[in-house]
Amino acid sequence: MDKELNLTKPENSNDTIQDSVSVDAPLNDEQAAVVTPSENDEERPVKTKIKRNRKPIEQNSIEAETPSEVDSESEIDINYEGCTKGELLDHISQVVLNNDINSIKRKVALIKVAFYRNIKEEQQKHFNDFIAKGGIKESYVQPVDPIEEKFNEQFSIYKKLKHKFDEENEKQKEQNLIEKQKIIEQLKTLIDSEEKLKNTYDSFKGLQEQWKQIGMVPKAAINDLWQQYHFLVERFFDKVKINNELKNLDLKKNLELKIKICEEAESLLLEPSVTNAFKKLQKCHEDWREVGPVLSEKKDEIWGRFRTITEKINQIRLEYFKNLEAEQEKNYTIKIGLCEKVEQFSEINPGSYHKWNELTQELFKIQDEWKNTGSTPKKVNDEIWMRFKAAISKFYGLKKEYFNSLKDEQVNNYNLKLNICVNAEALIKTTTWKRSTEEIIALQNEWKKIGPVPQKYSDKIWKRFRSACDAFFAAKADFFKNISSKEDENLKLKLDLISKLKTFQFSENKNENLQTIKEFQREWMNIGFVPVKEKDRLQNEFHKAIDEQLDNLKIGTVEKKTISYKNKMESVMSNSSNSSSIVYKEKTSLTNQLTTLKNEIKLLENNLGFFAKSKNADVLKKGFEEKIEHAKEQIKIIEEKLKFLRNS
Repeated sequence: MDKELNLTKPENSNDTIQDSVSVDAPLNDEQAAVVTPSENDEERPVKTKIKRNRKPIEQNSIEAETPSEVDSESEIDINYEGCTKGELLDHISQVVLNNDINSIKRKVALIKVAFYRNIKEEQQKHFNDFIAKGGIKESYVQPVDPIEEKFNEQFSIYKKLKHKFDEENEKQKEQNLIEKQKIIEQLKTLIDSEEKLKNTYDSFKGLQEQWKQIGMVPKAAINDLWQQYHFLVERFFDKVKINNELKNLDLKKNLELKIKICEEAESLLLEPSVTNAFKKLQKCHEDWREVGPVLSEKKDEIWGRFRTITEKINQIRLEYFKNLEAEQEKNYTIKIGLCEKVEQFSEINPGSYHKWNELTQELFKIQDEWKNTGSTPKKVNDEIWMRFKAAISKFYGLKKEYFNSLKDEQVNNYNLKLNICVNAEALIKTTTWKRSTEEIIALQNEWKKIGPVPQKYSDKIWKRFRSACDAFFAAKADFFKNISSKEDENLKLKLDLISKLKTFQFSENKNENLQTIKEFQREWMNIGFVPVKEKDRLQNEFHKAIDEQLDNLKIGTVEKKTISYKNKMESVMSNSSNSSSIVYKEKTSLTNQLTTLKNEIKLLENNLGFFAKSKNADVLKKGFEEKIEHAKEQIKIIEEKLKFLRNS
């Protein structure tokens, strides 16, 4: 669902709005999320993606409905839905003559959606006619459509124009970055200048105006560039100490600009398009960022006015997507019902060629109803489509099996059950009882789902599987029958190991000592279960002994924490039936932590260069340096952990 715009006034900023803004106006949960505009974002262009996913139509599958490739509230009044393929070809041929990509990209998207919807409908009808006339899907050949080839040629022209447009746009962004970096350097020089206040201020305002006139920069540079700019602006005002009269004049001018922005935002309440209103609101937020501070007595008032209108527009947009979500949920319910209808086909055994064809005709009607039903929530769209497609595939699979010999089916069942027997027999000698029990129960459930086998093998294969299951459960029962005495034996072994660890005489070789510690831990892990009431006490005593020895050996924090981590992960992996998944999740988590720490160090080191020479600055600088050192130590620990996981 949508998230509310976070309009908390940021500290040390002049009514600016934090976080990031997306100018896209999507139609699902993830896209409909409302996020707060940020003074660090310059612009995020709208992207309209046109996907072509052409696949041959098969008897046992159905094309997924084409998602909308344009906004639900497009400003374009042209409707191509009723056009023929030839008319659509004429339209796109005329449109691509215009080299202005921004003015034609939505038209091209609409034309392409309408064109391929026609293509899919014609192909489906051709395929259905082919099957209805007794054709076999394996021999079906999709006819070549000369209009489609011509359409693709025109669309290729558009793609070339679009590619050229994007390249030129990126080049301009790179040039804009260079220009803004020059202004950054000029601001640094200006701050250190000893010129008169009036000259300095005029130069400063000139640089500000240049900054505003320069367009977008590459996305990767926006945040860092914006922080540098505002940091230098604040330093300029602190250094030159503009007199109150000049500053008040500037503050009043800023107030007038922000009043105009508020008025423009308030007019958006009359905008009929929710999507367009939200995009224009984001532009208002960008303009607000560019305007400097206002008179302190008006600061809260003007900010409250802007925040209020932002909240109202957010609420309107929220209601819009709630209604859209309700409609998608309704469609989802309808499609679940269609899935259930098709799934019921798999439970029917027609037993005759005529009845199989009757079911096939009914399935065609269900497929048409599916296509005429609207979209579902994005989070379940793939899931419900795969369910529907799987149900259809299953139906056609059963139909195909019916027309094959029953002997082939039974032979296949025999092979499946033979494979289950092999897997069950492999579990007899295992001692990981929890995981093995789950596996053998799963094999039993799988066995029940498999149909009959040739009669001459039926008793033999069943006795083999039953014998494997009986042998496994007998071994398990025997193990747990003697588990009490085994636990007492393990208790003594662990107590002896703790005593040995406490009195062990280590050498002067650090690497050798670390290896010895690992061997103690490995030996501890290899000892089996102990009585439950003693488990925690023994575990704590062992770890305490390990820590004491590490302290005595003067093992560093990184090595110490790494050893503890390895011990913990080895325990988890050895007692889990899904160790590979645990390792994968742990690697992902550690990699994310590593990236965060490196970014944090980069930001801290960058900020160190901005501290002036003063007593207070030295204190802050020392704090920053301590944070950097701590982060570097954490990076070493994480890298050691990742190294261990990769070798596991």
